[in-house]
Amino acid sequence: MSLSLTAPAQTAPSCADDGVWLECIACGEQFAPFEEIMYTCRACDGLLEVRYANPPTFEEYGSDGRVPDAPDRGVWRYAASLPFDEGVSLPEGDTPLHKAPRLRDSIGVNRLRIKHEGMNPTGAFKDRGMTVGVRVAKELGVDRLACASTGNTSAALAAYGARGGMETLVLLPKGKVAAGKIAQASLHNARILEVDGNFDACLDIVQELAARGEVYLLNSLNPFRLEGQKTIGFEILEEFHADHGHYPDRIVLPVGNAGNTAALYKAFRELIQAGSLAPEEVPKLTGVQAEGAAPMVEAVENGADAIRRWESVETRATAIRIGNPVNAPKALPGIRNTGGTAVAVSDDEITAAQRDLAGEGIGVEPASAASVAGLRKLRSNGTIGADEDVVCLTTGHLLKDPDAAFAAGDDPEPVPNDTEAVIEHLAE
Repeated sequence: MSLSLTAPAQTAPSCADDGVWLECIACGEQFAPFEEIMYTCRACDGLLEVRYANPPTFEEYGSDGRVPDAPDRGVWRYAASLPFDEGVSLPEGDTPLHKAPRLRDSIGVNRLRIKHEGMNPTGAFKDRGMTVGVRVAKELGVDRLACASTGNTSAALAAYGARGGMETLVLLPKGKVAAGKIAQASLHNARILEVDGNFDACLDIVQELAARGEVYLLNSLNPFRLEGQKTIGFEILEEFHADHGHYPDRIVLPVGNAGNTAALYKAFRELIQAGSLAPEEVPKLTGVQAEGAAPMVEAVENGADAIRRWESVETRATAIRIGNPVNAPKALPGIRNTGGTAVAVSDDEITAAQRDLAGEGIGVEPASAASVAGLRKLRSNGTIGADEDVVCLTTGHLLKDPDAAFAAGDDPEPVPNDTEAVIEHLAE
């Protein structure tokens, strides 16, 4: 199975709703998007993608697009490429694309920009998917939302569920989720179940609950989640091009469930279909995983068409502590068809990158820093050239995991309650 970079123009099938339908990436079966709840193909259990008959060009977004009063910024600026004109919104998107000149010089690339998704409402990129996913849930008439989570998904689902007035249930691996993320889910009134197992075990249970009709699943197995996340790619390309007159050579991103890798690849294919992006302009998608949870890297290095599930995973980068990325069938072609690669980095390399980003004033949680750690490693071994223009995606805010931030930072220095003593201490 392979997803082509240059997919042919689509003709809406009879099942399409306003030019939108679901299509299996494995067998090509097509389904109406909102007549029934489905997460995978009814015919072969393959992953589904949301498809559009006429994806818009960049020029068609915003006030000149399908929605006369569309917002100028954020996820819903791109409503013309989403299933609805508006979602359950806080709002989300329009995150900064930082320059990092000292880090760029240290690593040794031509240009380096940091797309900081930690600046979304709940502090992570997950908000982009939830604004669409919760809107779809309302369209389908469900009353209980659920997810398995390493933390950020639960926080976003709880916040957007609360915004939409819906019940939310989150399953977390016991003792493996940062306190800041649990606190978010708790305060937003989610019902939190701690499972005696890892994230993949939690996802197994949530999928079974969804199959029994107990909940509406909003993990990234849900194809509508990725529709919101693809807007990360739209924003990166638009802003980078506005600043530099061309698109970046490469986008480096952390990989957990591989949803962002799949979503960015889909964004590129839609822009090619619309005529806004030429195949030779597509950035190389480069995934980074922690050494203790690297099934995608293993598959890329071995040339495999599918990942091998890792039953035991461990890393201090809790947001990517995942051994069975459900979006691998979408993400592996994205890496390969764009000429990208994947690399594993150690926890110490991740912490060093977290400090490097903080030195530029960009505060991220450990998993976010994996992208910079991976860039440094690939630049050091010559995989990435000195002439490349690179964007690193950082996915969550520093305060998502304050304990990790405290451990990575400098310790407080005790001083006497006396001004002269403080001055003497500073001079030492």
